[in-house]
Amino acid sequence: MSTETPGSRSTSADYVVVGGGTAGCVLASRLAEDPGVTVALIEGGPSDVGRSDVLTLRRWLGLLGGELDYDYPTTEQPRGNSHIRHSRARVLGGCSSHNTLISFKPLPSDWDEWADAGADGWDHAAMEPYWGRLRNTIVPVGERDRNAIARDFTDAARRALGVPLIEGFNREPFTEGTGFFDLAYHPETNQRSSASAAYLHPHLAAGDRPNLELVLETWAYRLEFDGTRATGVRVRHADGSTGVVRAAREVVVCAGAVDTPRLLLLSGIGPAADLTALGIPVLHDLPGVGENLLDHPESVIVWETDRPIPENSAMDSDAGLFVRRDPASPGPDLMFHFYQIPFTDNPERLGYERPAHGVSMTPNIPKPRSRGRLYLTSADPSVKPALDFRYFTDPEDYDARTLVDGIRLAREIAATRPLAGWLRREVCPGPGLTGDAELSEYARRAAHTVYHPAGTCRMGAPGDPLAVTDPQLRVRGLEGLRVADASVFPTIPAVNPMVAVLMAGEKAADLIRGTTSPERPGGAHR
Repeated sequence: MSTETPGSRSTSADYVVVGGGTAGCVLASRLAEDPGVTVALIEGGPSDVGRSDVLTLRRWLGLLGGELDYDYPTTEQPRGNSHIRHSRARVLGGCSSHNTLISFKPLPSDWDEWADAGADGWDHAAMEPYWGRLRNTIVPVGERDRNAIARDFTDAARRALGVPLIEGFNREPFTEGTGFFDLAYHPETNQRSSASAAYLHPHLAAGDRPNLELVLETWAYRLEFDGTRATGVRVRHADGSTGVVRAAREVVVCAGAVDTPRLLLLSGIGPAADLTALGIPVLHDLPGVGENLLDHPESVIVWETDRPIPENSAMDSDAGLFVRRDPASPGPDLMFHFYQIPFTDNPERLGYERPAHGVSMTPNIPKPRSRGRLYLTSADPSVKPALDFRYFTDPEDYDARTLVDGIRLAREIAATRPLAGWLRREVCPGPGLTGDAELSEYARRAAHTVYHPAGTCRMGAPGDPLAVTDPQLRVRGLEGLRVADASVFPTIPAVNPMVAVLMAGEKAADLIRGTTSPERPGGAHR
């Protein structure tokens, strides 16, 4: 494996993978297992090798908004929080080098929902074997990282709501429960087991992938075509120079749910009227590009504690809760992350003050019904796209009602020992807010994201006019071009989606190679 330095040139490869993120690292590594092919992996950011600020999991908060964050704003949200910033990582490993590495195998109902939406071959039975292929070390939070107040939260949640205590959420499917999460990390060192660490670092150290070239600090801004066939990608290097990386076989875009549709649109692939209005020549009218923008929004309830929180933790948000309010739901319909810090970034904007020490519960919507849209406002590749998530705009007001239910359940847990013994007062929204309308107003205005954008190039059946990709991940109507990342999700999983992205990368490799069986030794996560 070779690593290109900023400003250097990579001219061609059999496969060009655009985006060295969660799916891109998996895909490039797997394709390069065949010594008879060459693979170029283009990543806009630097390597993560040797960077303790990236590789140490507990330092994740310091990455948000920093030099390794593309930091996308949100458009005006009339029923939500217009100040949300969506972090997208500019570093090898992508968001798996940037996030908390909470690792849930998608529930059977998550995959089956995709198949029902037209993603043939992505049902639970077809996808389950890919879990065994993952190279990441995915384990429950280590004993020494199990903070005392987080332990008491899980105990109180179990007592208050009657949900089971779960040790190892990936052992079997669940509909509700509380416990410490499984994380992709090494508990003894707090080092990440990100996509780059698991799939690329071993080969960088061993030098046993001479057919895989990493083209770092190089930004892809337009796809190249010969007629309707993708032939490569135009890139800008760190020194400002430009060039083309050509693909003899295929280009696979793995730039994520924001930058994948952005690249397609800049290349003239998308809604023809929108492209024409911006002066972008239309290569292929594909109206679904940028539509179906999904996310897991959540709000926050903060309590001041009567003493400082013990400092041991994997990453300060490593325990939580799932609830199924509707018995007809195939999976959980309300989730909480439990933060061992007072998470007050958005409440402070509303006038609340951050306590010296505290904890937070974040009611989260596993299956949101609101749908948004990503679109360009300029033909200039340097202008960030507009992200209009349309938070809380579903006609039934299901999303907002879910958060209100979450606040009420959080208060029940907070009033239950042993957690109650830690808590001095509810800081926000505050005990004075009790009505549905005022709780909804607070929950929506204080809402934030868990950085799970998805769905903007979704898979679908042949007759689906808004499907961007087919179940083989091919961009419809074009040749030599696929997409493999969270943008292809027809719907969002009920759980944190990183593992779904890893598994999509594994499946993409099989689809490209024409392999049908995923039977293969995996990693250390079981």
